[in-house]
Amino acid sequence: MNSALKQHIEKITPLTDAEFEYVSSMFSSKKLKKHQFLVQEDSEVHNEYWVVKGLLKAYHTDEDGKIHILQFAMEDWWITDFQAYMNCTPATIAIDCIEDCELLVLSRDNKEKLCNELHSIANFFRKKSNVGYVALQQRILLLLNKNPQERYNRLFKLNPKLLQRLPKTLLASYLGVSRETLSRLSHP
Repeated sequence: MNSALKQHIEKITPLTDAEFEYVSSMFSSKKLKKHQFLVQEDSEVHNEYWVVKGLLKAYHTDEDGKIHILQFAMEDWWITDFQAYMNCTPATIAIDCIEDCELLVLSRDNKEKLCNELHSIANFFRKKSNVGYVALQQRILLLLNKNPQERYNRLFKLNPKLLQRLPKTLLASYLGVSRETLSRLSHP
C-alpha cells in the first residue's frame, strides 16, 4: 500500500526514502464495505482520502430526492467534500462506496503539517488541486455545452475502466440522462 502511495506522489515530485517514511506516517488506513458511507451530508469533514482499492461516488441529494453525482473516485484518486474540508463547515455532499474500499486517510492537520514542513509535498498538493479544478471546469462545460452522446464519449475516452465498473443507473445520473437515454448511447 505504501509503495503505491509513493509511486502516486513521485509522478509529481521525488521524495527520499526518509521523506516518504515521514509522509506515510501521517496517513492512517480505513476499510469500508460496499454501500457504507465515508461522508454523510451535514457531518463534519476532517479528512481527505486517497483510494487504494475500490470505487466511491460523491453526490448531493436534492429536495425532491434526486441524486446528483459530482464525482467518482477509484484507485489512485483523491476524494472528500472539499468545501466542508477546507472551510470547516458541515458536509454538503455524501460519499459512499460502490465497491468494497481500502483508503488512506490524511487529516487536515497532518496535511497542513506536511505542507509546512516539506516543500515537495506542498507542491504535490498544489498540482493535484490544479488538476482537480481543471477537471471540474471541463465537467461543468461538458454538462452545459455538450449533448449526452458527446458527454458519454468523453467519459469513455478518459476513463474506459471506470465505465466498466459503474452500474448503469449511476452512469446515467453522472451524465445527467435517464437510464433509457443511456441505453441508446454507444461509444465511438
